[in-house]
Amino acid sequence: MNGVLLVDDDLELVELLRDYLQQEGFAVEVAHDGETGLAMALAGSYSIMVLDIMLPRLSGMEVLRQLREKSRLPVLMLTARGDDVDRIIGLEQGADDYVPKPCTAREISARIRAILRRTGDVVEDDDTQPIQCGELTMWPDQRRASWHDAPLELTSTEFNLLSTLARNAGRTVSKAELSEQALGRPLQKFDRSIEVHLSKIREKLGLMSDGRSVIQTVFRQGYQFIRLPSP
Repeated sequence: MNGVLLVDDDLELVELLRDYLQQEGFAVEVAHDGETGLAMALAGSYSIMVLDIMLPRLSGMEVLRQLREKSRLPVLMLTARGDDVDRIIGLEQGADDYVPKPCTAREISARIRAILRRTGDVVEDDDTQPIQCGELTMWPDQRRASWHDAPLELTSTEFNLLSTLARNAGRTVSKAELSEQALGRPLQKFDRSIEVHLSKIREKLGLMSDGRSVIQTVFRQGYQFIRLPSP
């Protein structure tokens, strides 16, 4: 059974979400402040954390920052509606997705399932084979990657974006395709999640010898992982 850690100080919302998620088959544990939530996330064995930004004792952003220093636990953030700054900062610090408040329990459940589907809980047949593209090697069944023979630390969403691009190396992949395949949901208007995640991936990969990124933006079409010869 997938375990969900729900960290939010809105008692009414927490009870609503816990009841709904338990009915959906999830095992749910709750924390009402950031400090407790962080300790539980690091000590427990959960499939995902649902994390509010506005928390007592330790903010959601600080919880996420400290969590990412030690764990790749998938995180779904709850943000204020219309607050693009919080959403972008959350994604930059390693959140996998976000849901703006007010939100429904059904929407949160759907986002949780989408994240869990792409974090490798379900392994497809072809995921047992590594992806090799130049100096990049990815092992989807192990959720592991290397770049120039060094371990490449990626969040679950970054892993899915990069593996989608690498599988299609040399071909332009549209934002709509990336959203469907890597984020597990249709592309939403004004959604900048993909750009933020790709920016973090580019930062981790660095530049090639000619000064270009291995992930190229194709104007008005999407993104392309440059096909490189294997070492």
